[in-house]
Amino acid sequence: MAEELQSPIRQGAHDIAVERERVRRRRVYRLAGAVLAIEAWVITAALAGWPLFPRLPHVDPFLLTIVVFFVAMLLIVVLTTFGTSRSPHLTYRPEQVDVRLDDVIGIDPVKEDVRRSIDLFQTHRRFADQMGGTPRRGLLFEGLPGTGKTMTAKAMAAEAGVPFLFVSATSFQSMYYGATARRIRSYFKALRATARREGGAIGFIEEIDAIALRRGGMLAGAPAYGPSAASACVSSSSARLPGLRGTTTNAVISEGTGGVVNELLVQMQSFDEPTGVDKLYNRVVAAINLLLPAHRQIMQRRPGRAPILLIAATNRADSLDPALLRPGRFDRHLTFSTPDAHGRRALVDHFLTRRSHEVGLDDPALRDRIAAATNGWTPVMIEHLLDEALVNALRRGATTMSFQDVEQARITEMVGIGQPVRYTEAEQRLIATHEAGHATVAWLVAPNRTLEVLTIIRRGDALGLLAHGDCEEVWTHSQYDLQALVQISMGGWVAEELFFGQTTTGPASDLAAATRTAAQMVGAAGMTGSLVSFLAADRDLVSCVLADSAAREQLEGVLDDARSTVRRLLSRNRHLVEALRDALLDRHELIGPEITDVLERAAALAEARAARPALASAVASRVGEKPAA
Repeated sequence: MAEELQSPIRQGAHDIAVERERVRRRRVYRLAGAVLAIEAWVITAALAGWPLFPRLPHVDPFLLTIVVFFVAMLLIVVLTTFGTSRSPHLTYRPEQVDVRLDDVIGIDPVKEDVRRSIDLFQTHRRFADQMGGTPRRGLLFEGLPGTGKTMTAKAMAAEAGVPFLFVSATSFQSMYYGATARRIRSYFKALRATARREGGAIGFIEEIDAIALRRGGMLAGAPAYGPSAASACVSSSSARLPGLRGTTTNAVISEGTGGVVNELLVQMQSFDEPTGVDKLYNRVVAAINLLLPAHRQIMQRRPGRAPILLIAATNRADSLDPALLRPGRFDRHLTFSTPDAHGRRALVDHFLTRRSHEVGLDDPALRDRIAAATNGWTPVMIEHLLDEALVNALRRGATTMSFQDVEQARITEMVGIGQPVRYTEAEQRLIATHEAGHATVAWLVAPNRTLEVLTIIRRGDALGLLAHGDCEEVWTHSQYDLQALVQISMGGWVAEELFFGQTTTGPASDLAAATRTAAQMVGAAGMTGSLVSFLAADRDLVSCVLADSAAREQLEGVLDDARSTVRRLLSRNRHLVEALRDALLDRHELIGPEITDVLERAAALAEARAARPALASAVASRVGEKPAA
């Protein structure tokens, strides 16, 4: 009730409902008129003795065959032409959509704006006529794949009670010249006709960047560097040579077709154009007005305001043509981000209610652990995780998933499927020492990070790896956090040097990760003295830092300091590396608490051994004391 009072435009009947009822009555009246006309003709023909259907004249079969042949050829040509111009959309009735806004979980900041957009859409006439506003005609959904853009658009159509015209932008494209623009025109024509026939319509264009890229040249995009880059890391041991593995710049080069973009821009301004009978009537009136004097002109029909809402989705909004993004076309931009901790917890609860699981998964603490361990995951990824957990349960002969099934599925999704590989004894010991160095440094310098997986089982290109992430959801990282990430990356390299006297090609990917993190400190965050940001150059950050002599020197300094710090740490804590190494050689993979348990036992044992000489010395001194006189 409070929500209704806070939103005056929700009071009274929705304009969409009123319009649908008016259109429905008009349709019933037309049908009744047609039935009455047919009934009148049948009664008149029966009374007058006329045949109900006129008799067909006699036609020579040979002549009929020729006529049918040429008519068929003409139809083939016409249908081929019109077939390439037909709108490729799919229409869903409101009752066919089985999702509502209550089913859209994890995007609460966006849902509130979506609800306001639905309210404006349903009360568009009052908003325009009584309040003098211009209703929203376009919404742009931007976000990563799987964040709920399409699902939200379907839910909006279901909530508004209007047809949903779904189309993928790639289906507009055609090999025939001009066919793409004709299909776009056909889609908007169908959208206008449906809105007038049904009292409203919502159109949805999936991946609109396929037809609406920026005009006037080519685009190139470079990866962004920000604090979120340090939220989850994987330190791995690779057998590839240095320089063969590293970061790649995701460059997208596209050349948009100006005619297609122009057609899309024009059609987005055509929502109020007359259609069907109104257009024909206006043409006839315009022809008659040419023969009439000025004071006898016949008024043409003014097009009514069509209740249309066009929604487009993309994950490349920065590459769209700027003319599309101005108000009047896409009036509102909604960003679908990955859900936060509360959103992920709500998603876990929502998905588990529909999937069979053991009673243990009803424990709030376990569900909180799943939500915390999926930081940065999209709703689709979380749903897929639970599906994979069900697969794991099925493989072990159970019909309900357990927390262990979820953990195993998460590890597989995060680091890949383990591949059996036969190491030599020396190589297995080297890889175990390398990964133990990573984990030991992470445990010593980054208590705010969770050690998730430590393995020497080959996964992908990595012969072994350490997966670790933030204990809590954070959006910024301090200088100490980034220094810790550089030091963790150096852990494997230093461990090889301490225990074997030399290094191998394994740390190549670790050095690349350390260089990227250190470049962020030097060239973007101003953590090494210079306030110049190389991000302003709109180029790859690492390349900019390496090309500048002063910045490269600072970068080398960060890496050298990290290596020296890690060498001191591991030299004093060789027993921790050895304990983890031996555990890896025995079990090959340690998960979560298993890693910290090994480290804590090794640390406690070392403290006990250090305390024994002091205790023995104290006992000996007491035994040697002479009794008091």
